[in-house]
Amino acid sequence: MENSSGSFWSGETLIERLPDLIEPFSPGRVDCAAYTLAIGPEVYVSPTDQTVDPSSVTVRRLTADEAFTIPPGQFAFLLSEEIVSVPADALAFISIRAKSKFRGLVNVSGFHVDPGYKGQLTFAVFNAGPVTIHLRRGQSIFLIWYANLDRSTGYRKDSEVRTGIDTELVTSVSGELLSFAGLSKKIKDVDEKLAERVHAIEKEQTYYRVIAAIALAVVIAVAAGWVKDLFATKTQPAQNQTSPTSLPALPAPITTPKPPPVTK
Repeated sequence: MENSSGSFWSGETLIERLPDLIEPFSPGRVDCAAYTLAIGPEVYVSPTDQTVDPSSVTVRRLTADEAFTIPPGQFAFLLSEEIVSVPADALAFISIRAKSKFRGLVNVSGFHVDPGYKGQLTFAVFNAGPVTIHLRRGQSIFLIWYANLDRSTGYRKDSEVRTGIDTELVTSVSGELLSFAGLSKKIKDVDEKLAERVHAIEKEQTYYRVIAAIALAVVIAVAAGWVKDLFATKTQPAQNQTSPTSLPALPAPITTPKPPPVTK
C-alpha cells in the first residue's frame, strides 16, 4: 500500500485498514473517502427555559434506538457508537453529514482527531435551525476521514481508551441556554401578559368612570334640590309683608242714634 504524506485514504484503503481501527466496523458505512459513524449510548442536551431545574440536567443514557430532540438554539454533546483509533502515522478529520447540516445542526467541536487517539468521539453540536431536530441512537450522522502524515510521529495521544461523555465538559456548559427562539417566546409571553394587564386596567378605569359619573349626577341632583329649597325659603316671608306704599284702612264712621219723634 502506497503511503503518500498528506494524502487522504481512499474508500479501498478505508476498507483495508479500518477493521483494525474502528470497532464495530461495517464495510457498508464507507462513504466515498469517508466512514460514517453513528450516535452512541450517551447524550447531553442543554436545558431550555421550560426546564424546571436547569442545573439538574446532565448526561443521559440512551437505550437501543431511543430518540431524543435538540430544540432550536440549543447545544448538545453527542457520543459516537464506535470506538475510533488513529494510528501514529495518520490524522483524522470529523464532521456532520450534509443532510443533518441542512436542518441546522452545526458541529462546533474540534474538526480533527489527533494521532494515537483511541476511544469514542464526542461531538459538540448546536441547533442553528428554526425547528427542533429529532435524532435517535444508532442514526448515522457523523463522518470521519483519515489522512497520512509524512512519518510516524512521537507527538501523539496516550493509549488510554476514552469512553463516554466527559462530565467536565458538561459542567462547563451546564445551565439554561437562552436561545433566540427562547428569547422570542419570552418576549411574546411578556407582550401577551402586558396586553392582558392593559386590558384589565382599561376595564377598571371604565368601571371607575361609570361610578364617578353616577356619583356626580347624585351630587348635582342633591345640590340642585338644596339650592331650590334655599330660594324658596328666602322668598316666602317677603310675600306675607304689607306693601310700604299702601295706606292703612280707615275706621268705620260712628253713627249717632236719632231721638224718637215727640208726639203732640
